[in-house]
Amino acid sequence: VGVIWAFFITQTTLNIMSFMGVIILVGIVVKNAIVLIDYTNILRKRGLKLIQAVSLGGKHRLRPVLMTALTTMLGMLPMALSQNEGSEMWGPLGITVIGGMLVSTVVTLVLVPVIYSIFEGRKNHIEGEQS
Repeated sequence: VGVIWAFFITQTTLNIMSFMGVIILVGIVVKNAIVLIDYTNILRKRGLKLIQAVSLGGKHRLRPVLMTALTTMLGMLPMALSQNEGSEMWGPLGITVIGGMLVSTVVTLVLVPVIYSIFEGRKNHIEGEQS
């Protein structure tokens, strides 16, 4: 969604370089979600209840997720804003990553914990019925 918005705002089209940006973006976003969910699972194994683990996991992994997102976006900013030779080739890569990271960071910090809570709650409910 963020990539499409960035393309619309900057009047950029999908090309090979922007598609490479999408691939880079997927890797970073998945890594951020894994960091968050993995820590939440560690907290669950330590005996915390679902909501406590999700809340504390989000609190403790907020900084690493934001640092990854901000450093990635700031690193791509010169590439996205450049007007020098070759910028028409490399600019879409920077625009893609920046636009995607803006939205995906919010998704990672809000939507991923909500979906995790829903699925873990259902899993616990089903396991409780079978016992």
